[in-house]
Amino acid sequence: MRRTLLTLAFGVLCASAQADEVQVAVAANFATPLKTLAAEFEKVSGHTLRISAGATGKLYAQIKSGAPFDVFLSADDETPARLEKEGDAVSGTHYTYAIGQLVLWSAQAGFVDAQGAVLKSGNFKHLALAAPNLAPYGAAAIQTLTQLGLRVAIEPLIVQGESIGQTYSFVASGNAELGFVALSQVVDNGKIRQGSAWTVPAALHSPLRQDAVLLARGRDKPAARALLAFLKAERTRALIRGFGYETP
Repeated sequence: MRRTLLTLAFGVLCASAQADEVQVAVAANFATPLKTLAAEFEKVSGHTLRISAGATGKLYAQIKSGAPFDVFLSADDETPARLEKEGDAVSGTHYTYAIGQLVLWSAQAGFVDAQGAVLKSGNFKHLALAAPNLAPYGAAAIQTLTQLGLRVAIEPLIVQGESIGQTYSFVASGNAELGFVALSQVVDNGKIRQGSAWTVPAALHSPLRQDAVLLARGRDKPAARALLAFLKAERTRALIRGFGYETP
């Protein structure tokens, strides 16, 4: 009952404000979940989302160059905090909306084993990962290889995608036999929907805490604040977990 009342209150609050459009910059790993969540947000708030997806580092550069975004959903927690310090985001508004999971994935069934031992087998020519200087999932992949003592041996086989989205495409197309991607990209109802995968233990890389932040352009925009409130709601958090993330 309490949750229902809170949901109704949220809807009334949003409906009381004039319907508007929110420009959202979102890390590539969360683009598909956000597109799905957009329908729910638009239903309860009356506002619409306009989504631009890409690598976190690239989106940061676009924000610094004046791109017209109201809200930023990053793939890390450092970039939103940095934007706050630099005056490009509203101080005190960043928070963790999801915690991502890194997986080693192949589009081929049975290619990746449950322990990730395939990395030591030498039975592949290309390993895809996102550019570590642009994408936190790419940085986590490099940390994983380093922790496993395999970075030097595997480095000649690495092909880099600009974002985790492009990395996924490399593996899905077969241009790379396997690659490090986000669990959210390959899971459906809690199961790997195609191929084979190893969920990388969290101890092998820094936590993939993904933070949202209200950007300076959205400071006085009720629709932007409504989106941040929507992502904190328990119903939304449950939906996010269904996409292969954890929530704080």
